[in-house]
This record gives sequence, C-alpha cells and structure tokens, in this order.
Amino acid sequence: MKRAIVSACAALLLAAFAAGARAQDTTTATAPQDARPGEARVPLTQEAVGYDAEGREALSASLLTQDLAGAQDAPVRNTRVVLRNRSRLFYTYAQGWATFYDERGVRCGEGLWKLEAFAPDEQVEVDTPGLRLVCRPATWRVVATTLLTRTTDVAKPRDPNAPPPAEGGVTPPSPATPAASPSTAATTGVPPLEININGKTVPIQLGNPLEVTVGNERVRIVVQPAP
Repeated sequence: MKRAIVSACAALLLAAFAAGARAQDTTTATAPQDARPGEARVPLTQEAVGYDAEGREALSASLLTQDLAGAQDAPVRNTRVVLRNRSRLFYTYAQGWATFYDERGVRCGEGLWKLEAFAPDEQVEVDTPGLRLVCRPATWRVVATTLLTRTTDVAKPRDPNAPPPAEGGVTPPSPATPAASPSTAATTGVPPLEININGKTVPIQLGNPLEVTVGNERVRIVVQPAP
C-alpha cells in the first residue's frame, strides 16, 4: 500500500513539472519582442543614446567626468552624467546603467543611475553610485532599463476631432467614442503601486513594462488587470 501511494505521488509531481514546463514554453513563445536596438558604444567625449522598449530614442547622455583612470587596487567609484529626455513623454521614474569598456572592448565598470520627474527635452545631472571602474575606459554606453510614464501619456497623437478639454481638465467622450467601460474606469482609480526588490522600492504603473536585470538576463514585467 505504501509503495502504491509513493508511486502515485511521484506520478503527480512529474505531471505537475511537465505542466509547468509547457506553461513556461508557451509564455516564452508568446512574450512580446523587445524592439529596442542595441545601444552603441561611443568614445567618452561623444553623446550616448538609449532606447525604450519600442525602439524609439528615449534619452541621450553626456559624460561630465572625463578623467577616468581606474585600476583593480584603486577603482573609480562614481561619475557625473548629464541625461536628456529625447522623447515626447514625461517620465515619472527612469533608471538605467552607464557601462564602460577598455580599448579591447572588455567591460570594466558599470554604474546605476536613476531619476524622477523627467520632462521632455529636459536635461538632468545624475551620478552613478555603486560604480567600480577598474580600467582607463575608451568607450561607454547608456542603457535605460526602466521608463515609467504618467498615466495620461499615450504613444499615439491626440485625435484632432476630439473635443477640447472641459474646464477642470476633464475631457468629455466624443460622440463617436463609447464611454469607458466600468472595468476601465475602475483601473483609473488604482492607488500608486510599487514593487519591492531586495528592500528597494520601484514605482510601477498598470500596463507599463518594468525591466529588471536578474543575473545576466533582462526580465520584463507588465502589471495588468486580471480578465
């Protein structure tokens, strides 16, 4: 009897693992493709460009700290960078990496930058805390890993036939456009959300992708209402 029970449990576990593997394969196959081109490496004196998940230019960066000469026993711990918002969107939170390479093209340092309230065409000076640069870099690049926009920002232009906003900033629905469904209206009242990653909180928004780096893999997370 015990042997039969053990065999049944083992069969159930194998079936569960197989179902999980099939679900993972399906998720991987249907996951949205990242249209972002590879961020090019440029000399330290040139402006680096970062892209969003749709492949559009999101920001550019200029390196203020030009005299960089790190070593294994005396690494450079920080740099100053000027970021410019090259998109038409207002980012409530932006985060990414500044990565440095030696003359052989070997990566020798990376520092995390982040900022809030990043308006279109605005320039902001940030630093890269946590940097450990162990060479005299020849090139560098900038990558945006998280770009959160305001809920009122959209990727497509405003409908020219839509009526102007009413007094108080509320736009009435146009006659050709049906009113928002109860489920859509309910999501607009969602309070501010955030995710806690190893004690660090990052703001998130419904429908906006959040990208984090886990080991050598970039993971894309999208929070959306359940059907």
